[in-house]
Amino acid sequence: MDSLTQIVLGAACGEAVLGKKIGNKALLFGAIGGTIPDLDVFVGSWLYGNEIDAMLFHRGFMHSILFSVFAAIGFGWLTFKFYDSGRRKHTTTLKDWKNLFFWSLFTHPILDCFTPYGTQLFTPFTNYRVALNNIAVVDPIYTLPFLLCLIVMMFFRRTSNKRRFVLKLGIGISSAYLLFTFGNKLYMDSVFKKSLELNKINFNRGYTQPTIFNNILWYGVAETDSTYWVGYYSLLDKDNLFSDFRTLKKERALSADKYRRVKDLAWFSNQYYSIYKVAENEYQYNDLRYPVTQEEHSTSSVFRFLLYDDEGELNMKPFERNEDNISEALNALWTRMKGK
Repeated sequence: MDSLTQIVLGAACGEAVLGKKIGNKALLFGAIGGTIPDLDVFVGSWLYGNEIDAMLFHRGFMHSILFSVFAAIGFGWLTFKFYDSGRRKHTTTLKDWKNLFFWSLFTHPILDCFTPYGTQLFTPFTNYRVALNNIAVVDPIYTLPFLLCLIVMMFFRRTSNKRRFVLKLGIGISSAYLLFTFGNKLYMDSVFKKSLELNKINFNRGYTQPTIFNNILWYGVAETDSTYWVGYYSLLDKDNLFSDFRTLKKERALSADKYRRVKDLAWFSNQYYSIYKVAENEYQYNDLRYPVTQEEHSTSSVFRFLLYDDEGELNMKPFERNEDNISEALNALWTRMKGK
């Protein structure tokens, strides 16, 4: 999920393991541990000269169970050597620090598994991406109550029972909401299947996911032999059906036979993608796991980027933030979320 959420969860893990011994400093070290896996964005840029390879490195090995174990040992040992000195001598143990970093590291990829982006939890043994699609990458209802509880907790003494209670309250609220999203996901899947059947759409496979910042408006994609059907459903809709269905033709302007990275990108998108030629030596890649916001333009995918031939190898232009496009997409989703 987003960086703030991972910091909050990591801080909570730090408090649960070492809060009674070192107080608010446990929040800091837990937050650091919760941030470490997402540093693979920078590590990928250092390791690879190709932008596609760097992007695919994210949520790979540094989000795996194996990394959580070995990194916890390494960071735990280093932090123990740094911390256990002077007046702090013998206030903590090596086991304490290993546990703190393991739980703050391990819970990071576990939480990411619930999002549509997915996580390669079992790397290097397999590149299978675990993606349960029940919560958006950013969901304030999960994060903000949890954050508020941690802030309140910081004002209590480290040995106070109230501090422990507020920590449990924050974890409880966020976990209860996460359970709700699982139930909502099952409901959305059933509504999506029913909607496709009523529209007499014969599909090979399909799935649903929540749109950004909420668990109310959901996006569904169904694949046929030649097209993708995409639609929306809000819990605030009058009819319990996905609507706004439209078809997107399967465009494959680049061949995996010529560029091996097309196959890599297709794996990344779980085969829900299209590639359009937009200019000479320039192609737009649409990851159709994420919404298309404009009815008149099938290229208006929320998650898209430009590809080009770089001396015989396929490469990707760096992401460019377009505030107008982002604002337009969010406005369209907000309007649709309010129901119809």
